Amino acid sequence: MHLNEIWQDIVANVQAFDFWGLIAFVSGILAVVYLIKENIWTWPFGIIYTIISLFVFYESRLYGDLLLHIFFLVLNVYGWIHWIKGKEKKQEALRVTRLSLGSGLTYLAVSGLFIYLFAQFLMQLPVWFEGIDAPSLPYWDSATSMLSVTAMWLTARKKLDNWYYWFAIDVLATGIYFYKELYFYSVLYLVYISMAVAGYLAWKKSMHLNPISE
Repeated sequence: MHLNEIWQDIVANVQAFDFWGLIAFVSGILAVVYLIKENIWTWPFGIIYTIISLFVFYESRLYGDLLLHIFFLVLNVYGWIHWIKGKEKKQEALRVTRLSLGSGLTYLAVSGLFIYLFAQFLMQLPVWFEGIDAPSLPYWDSATSMLSVTAMWLTARKKLDNWYYWFAIDVLATGIYFYKELYFYSVLYLVYISMAVAGYLAWKKSMHLNPISE
C-alpha cells in the first residue's frame, strides 16, 4: 500500500469516528499524559480506553491483546488504589523508585518465559473453542501482551523501569498494527513512543528530586 493510501485510510478512520471512538482516542492520550505527570487521573482514563479497545482487538483477532485488556481493567483499578493508599503517611504522593539490577533481570526473564507460554496458549484457542479463527501473529501478539502486563505492574508500583517496557511495546505495536493495516492504531502507538521517552525523562527527574530509600 502506498503512503497516500495509508494516509487516506487514517483520515477515513478519523472521519468514521463515532462517539465511542472519539472517547477512546482522547482517553488513551490523556491516560499517558497524566501518567507522565504522575497524576492519579491516568487510571480512570486508562480504564475507559481499555474497555473500548476490547471490541477493536476482538474484531482484529488479536486475542492476546483482547485478554490483556481484560486483565488491564484489574491492574488499572489496582494502580488507582495503590497510588492513593500505597504512599508513606508523611508523603503527599507515592514516589518514583526503580528496580535493582537483580529484580530487573528477574522481571525480564519471567516476561520472556510468559511470552513463549502465552503464544502457545493463543495457538490452542481455535482447537479448544469452535468458531474462533487462528490467531494472527501469535508470538508478536504474545510479546506485546506479556510485556504490557509487566509494564502495567511496574507502572502501578510506580517504578521508573516501566518506561523501558512501554518503549519496547510501543515500537512492536507500531509495526504489528501497521502490518495488520490498523493504520490509525499504528500512528497512535508511534506517538506513544515519543511519549514513553518523555515519561522516562520526567519520572527520572522526579525520582532524583524526591529520593526515597527502598
